[in-house]
Amino acid sequence: MSTPTTTLALGPSWLDPEVLISTFGLIGILVIVFAESGLLIGFFLPGDSLLFTAGLLTADGKYITYPLWLVCLLITIAAIAGDQVGYAFGRKVGPALFRRPNSRLFKQENVLKAHDFFEKYGARSIVLARFVPIVRTFTPIVAGVSRMNYRTFVIYNVIGGVLWGTGVTVLGYFLGQIPFVKANIEMILIGIVLISVIPIAVELLRAWMAARRGTTPQERAAAEEAIRETREHYGKH
Repeated sequence: MSTPTTTLALGPSWLDPEVLISTFGLIGILVIVFAESGLLIGFFLPGDSLLFTAGLLTADGKYITYPLWLVCLLITIAAIAGDQVGYAFGRKVGPALFRRPNSRLFKQENVLKAHDFFEKYGARSIVLARFVPIVRTFTPIVAGVSRMNYRTFVIYNVIGGVLWGTGVTVLGYFLGQIPFVKANIEMILIGIVLISVIPIAVELLRAWMAARRGTTPQERAAAEEAIRETREHYGKH
């Protein structure tokens, strides 16, 4: 890999995974994984493509010279620790998120999206959200707001951290040793980014289709009542 990948086409150069890794190394990867896993400011960071690239560069040995097992272990720990901080944040000050106005870095819809995801999948959402951009940042916070049983949260957090942190990195490591992948790494990374946003695209498509079909007065009333109850519930905390 002689030049930075062309994933810049999908975002600013400072979010390009190879640029980040070549600049900040393994420490930078750990900080980004930690931030994206549980800090509000981390929702825009390139989690999936970053881990995949970390695996590729570990196999290549250019920017990361540590053994694969150590890279995976540290990334997994950072991911788990990030979710733990997110959960603690949600327990203490999270309810205020449902009353916080929108700003450049904060959108109320991201919290509500994570809340809906959590309500739909329950404890499994802690694992599933790892593979959904934006949602993975806010789900542990919503779990804290909802007072999810802490022991249950820790169990699912560890499972999700291992599957995501180790799984995606190992996938990048072994695929990175395939000549075709090494010769087409730019397209591979763009594909990873596109695949990671599929869940969001599907939800947007469903919302669009539902809007076109329209809703009955009863359905609209039920939706409005659900929103009102959610806001009242979190407004009491």
